Amino acid sequence: SELALMYNDESVLENHHLAVAFKLLQNPDCDIFVNLTRKQKQTLRKMVIDMVLATDMSKHMSLLADLKTMVETKKVAGSGVLLLDNYTDRIQVLQNMVHCADLSNPTKPLEAYKLWVDRIMEEFFQQGDKEREAGLDISPMCDRYNATIEKSQVGFIDYIVHPLWETWADLVHPDAQDILDALEDNRDWYQSQIPVSPSSSSHELKEEDEGQSACADDQ
Repeated sequence: SELALMYNDESVLENHHLAVAFKLLQNPDCDIFVNLTRKQKQTLRKMVIDMVLATDMSKHMSLLADLKTMVETKKVAGSGVLLLDNYTDRIQVLQNMVHCADLSNPTKPLEAYKLWVDRIMEEFFQQGDKEREAGLDISPMCDRYNATIEKSQVGFIDYIVHPLWETWADLVHPDAQDILDALEDNRDWYQSQIPVSPSSSSHELKEEDEGQSACADDQ
């Protein structure tokens, strides 16, 4: 696509969103940071860029690993308090906070979560329809005739969302415990909606869940 060419296939949508946002801020009628000093604007711009680029799912595992390290550091410190006295630590917390928000749909009340699942799956299916029409391979989870929505959500929570929110909850304990509880309840509900045939073994179900998780990560 034109955007992929422009951004050399690197965090294409994230880079595009940032560029459009800062372009809009050049309009005096849209500059919500008009009262900041030049230095403050420079600092803010760097922070926003660092946070938005961190929402690229290709960075998920490294971001989660760094967050786990921060949690362990907090535990070792004994006081249970993170000083955050340098930019690297502060931006790491902000990046993970925005990343959690980006992956927060499964933590919402069930009815709201289900609504967002319907919307995102329809978006995926429309992409798959266009790929089918163009004679391309259909991307994972984008084939409306073969997708298993319930399994994909369980896999997505088990392998992507829950590890992130569990680690974040450790970092800010106990402030995110209610969110983590809601996530686990929603996961159990989707698990209960998966039809299990008499011939399916627990081993087969585990393999299917892992496959769905890999597809969710690609998205």
